[in-house]
Amino acid sequence: MPSKIEWTDDTWNPVTGCTPVSEGCAHCYAARMANRLRGRYGYPADEPFRVTLHPDKLDQPFRWRKPRRIFVCSMGDLFHPDVPFEFVDRITATMMARPQHVFLVLTKRPERMATYFETWCVRQKFTGTVFPLPNLWLGVTAENQARWEERRADLFETPAAVHFVSYEPALGPLVLSEDDLRRLSWVVCGAESGPGARPMQIAWPRSLCDQCVNAGVKFFLKQMRVDGKLVKMPKLDGRVWNEMPEMSQ
Repeated sequence: MPSKIEWTDDTWNPVTGCTPVSEGCAHCYAARMANRLRGRYGYPADEPFRVTLHPDKLDQPFRWRKPRRIFVCSMGDLFHPDVPFEFVDRITATMMARPQHVFLVLTKRPERMATYFETWCVRQKFTGTVFPLPNLWLGVTAENQARWEERRADLFETPAAVHFVSYEPALGPLVLSEDDLRRLSWVVCGAESGPGARPMQIAWPRSLCDQCVNAGVKFFLKQMRVDGKLVKMPKLDGRVWNEMPEMSQ
């Protein structure tokens, strides 16, 4: 089934579950969904959003022949401390073996992501150059300026074909420096959804869009409230912003 997430084609969840790490986690959509699925599809009945490994899902990308963008761990965080690096290695091996797909990894824990890639060769007893993989895009969630400043350095220290930031849920204005814009390939933006959603001011995505346009960075506006209603892929200043980096061939 195609993903309902507008900026990806499919999701792949060899890891599910997470724990709150910042204010953007307060109304986590994945936690709500896991609660609805408790006791089914591998979600524990007693604690459905507990970090859980799913070895049976490791081969899923091999069943997809047509090239596609795949969001890895949409229902968790691949770099949560409860996910052993040895299991992440198995996920990485699958990504390396399916070069026709683009894999998108989004984390709120880029410091652990950076450590993972720094130590990969040691664990594999490999001395060659592997990263960045041409089909691996790495991103961080940054719901406001403080979280971006906290996470940006580790993101940029990690080798990737594409570095991106997901400014969702947008909880405050975000200003990217010239250096940030030079290193970023893509910015995704979206208002918070669901019960108790906190408002996004229209000035925030407008400013960020202007920053991206001026720097030649791809900009994707996923959702925002229009006349009190949450609108998917809305128009901002007369157009839909659905820009994405090109997939490597």
